[in-house]
Amino acid sequence: MTDSPWATIADLERWLTESSPVPEQTHQARQTGLILQILKISEEAGEVAEAVIGAMGQNPRKGFSHSWEDVQNELCDVIITSMVALTRLNPDAGTVFARHLERVAERALGPSR
Repeated sequence: MTDSPWATIADLERWLTESSPVPEQTHQARQTGLILQILKISEEAGEVAEAVIGAMGQNPRKGFSHSWEDVQNELCDVIITSMVALTRLNPDAGTVFARHLERVAERALGPSR
């Protein structure tokens, strides 16, 4: 396992851009791709909710349709999708995330954590 997944995320972002049926040659097309990527986060979050409901057996029609491992996998999809969106917004996403995480940790845990 690697220390930083950002190189893989950059590869995924490139692959998505190259595989897009709409070439991102214009500013408007790039903006559309970014917006769609951000919206994809909501889709993935919905899949987390579906998995939790299934893991708890709360859908009477489906019963216990998911496992907690499914929930973990769906949460990973949310994280990956968010990392790709951040990379599309800022190519230096790893640094942006690290700085933000540090600010959040300091606010929550204090400067002497």
